[in-house]
Amino acid sequence: MAQIHPTAIVHPGATIDPSVTIGPYSVIGERVSIGPDTVIAAHVVIDGHTEIGARNHIFPGATLGLEPQDLKYNGADSLVRIGDDNTLREYVTVNRATGAGEVTTIGNHNLLMAYVHVAHNCVLADNIVIANSVALAGHVEIESRAVIGGVLGVHQFVHIGQMAMLGGMSRIDRDVPPFMMVEGSPSRVRALNQVGLKRAGLLNQDNGQVFQALKKAYRLLYRSQLPLISALEALEPLLDIEPIAHLHHFLQESSQNPQRRGPIPGR
Repeated sequence: MAQIHPTAIVHPGATIDPSVTIGPYSVIGERVSIGPDTVIAAHVVIDGHTEIGARNHIFPGATLGLEPQDLKYNGADSLVRIGDDNTLREYVTVNRATGAGEVTTIGNHNLLMAYVHVAHNCVLADNIVIANSVALAGHVEIESRAVIGGVLGVHQFVHIGQMAMLGGMSRIDRDVPPFMMVEGSPSRVRALNQVGLKRAGLLNQDNGQVFQALKKAYRLLYRSQLPLISALEALEPLLDIEPIAHLHHFLQESSQNPQRRGPIPGR
C-alpha cells in the first residue's frame, strides 16, 4: 500500500505504485501515473495526463502536468512524461505540451533545482543539471550531460547540445553547440567545456585523440575566423570520431534548418 498522508488528495483513477510516498496536502489528478519508489513531498500538485517513472524525488511546491502557458492551447489531450531517478526541487513547474498527443519530456537522472520552469513541448535528455530560477520557453531541447547555470532564460525552439555548459545569468536566444562553454548577454562561445569532458571520461579516450580532435574543432570554429561553412568543411576528415560527427551534424542542422534558431557565435 502506498504511503499517502491523510491530508493528501489522490484521485481514485490515478495509478500509484504501492511503494510511492505522497506527503501532506499534495494533490494527484485522475490521469496521473507514478512509478515505484518515487517520493512526492508536501504541497505538490500533479495533474493532467502525466506519467512519472521510478525513484524520482519531487520536493515541496512542485507543480507538474498543468495546462501549457500557450495561447494556442485549446484543451487538447497532451502529456508530460518524466523518466527515472530525477530530482525536482522546490517549486519546479513542468507544463504539458500544446497539441493533441504531444509530449513534454524529461529523461533520466536529471537535477532541476528550485524554481526551474519547463514549458510546453520541451525535451530534456539524461544527466542534465539545471540550476535555480532557470526558465525554459516552449519547444526547447537539451541533450544529455548539459549543465545550465542559474537565473537565465532560454528562448523558445533553442537546442542545447550535449555536454554544453551555460554560465549563469546569460541570455540564451540561439542554439548552444555541444561540448562548448557559453556565457554572456548576448551569449558567446567562450571555450571548450573541458570540465564536462573530463567528467565524461573523454579527456583520455583513445589516448587523448578525442580531446585533441575537439580542441582542433574548437579552434577551427571559433578562432580561425573561417566562415562556418568553411570550418565545417575543414572538420570533415575528423568525422570518423563520434563527438566530432555529432558536433558537425548539430551545427549543420542549426545553421541550415529554417526551424532552428542558428548557433551562438564565438567571441
